[in-house]
This record gives sequence, C-alpha cells and structure tokens, in this order.
Amino acid sequence: MINVQTDITLDQLVFLSVESLIEAYHICPNQNIQARIISILAELGDDIALDLLVDVVGVEVANHCQGNVRRVAARGLEQMVISTTDPEKRQRAIDKLSWALLNAEDWALRYAAAVSLGGIATVEINTILYHAMMQESDQVVKERIRMILNV
Repeated sequence: MINVQTDITLDQLVFLSVESLIEAYHICPNQNIQARIISILAELGDDIALDLLVDVVGVEVANHCQGNVRRVAARGLEQMVISTTDPEKRQRAIDKLSWALLNAEDWALRYAAAVSLGGIATVEINTILYHAMMQESDQVVKERIRMILNV
C-alpha cells in the first residue's frame, strides 16, 4: 500500500505504474497531488486509466480544489481519446466531455470540456459544440467554443 502523504513526492509519481497511480489517486487526500496523478495518467495514455478520468469529470463536488481535479481530467480525456484504440472507451470519454460541456455548473469545467472536444474534432463533436454555444450563458466559454468552430 502506498502512503502518498509520506512515501512519495510529486517528482516520484512519474515512476509509478498506471495501476499504482490509480491506487494513489484513490487514497490521496491532497487534491494538488490528485490533479498531478490525473495529468500523468493522461500523458501516459493507457486505456486502463480512461475510466478513472471519465469518473473524475463526472464527480459533482462543491469544493473548488476538486473542481481543479475535474478540469485536469477533462483536459486529459482529449489525450486519452486520441490515443485509445477502443471505440467503446473513446465514446464513453466523448459522452462524458459532452455531458460536462452541456450540463456542468462549473464554467471552467465547461471550458475545459470544450477545449478537449475541439481537440478531438469530429463532425459529431462540432455539432455538440455548436449546440453548446447556442445554450452557453458564460461569455468566456461561448467565445472559446466560437473560436474552436471558427464562427
């Protein structure tokens, strides 16, 4: 068992296996370290971690720091979708990003989801982005979607 608070530093995280990183995420109380773990998992692009990133994006927590972890996961999903060869996992991630863009209360999460969806860039996603732009109330998010769509 890893004791993330005493046994590991941020620099040492990169040397853990994907499974150990997932375990560390679940037991770590420090949200800055959790965000770094999510970032490393996204960079590694291993399909094993995709479900964790999808779950993290979907967590509804009022804590601002947890919101940061969700935004990091949303951005990481772009990398995961691009690198996965599993169509079911790819679709699950796109569905979660679409959900975040269209339904999340956190404007910064919606922004991160828009950027990630824009990086994946399919005709289906452009339709989702256009729909989101029409319903978006936050001007920053709306403008970012407009930039992604070049409209």
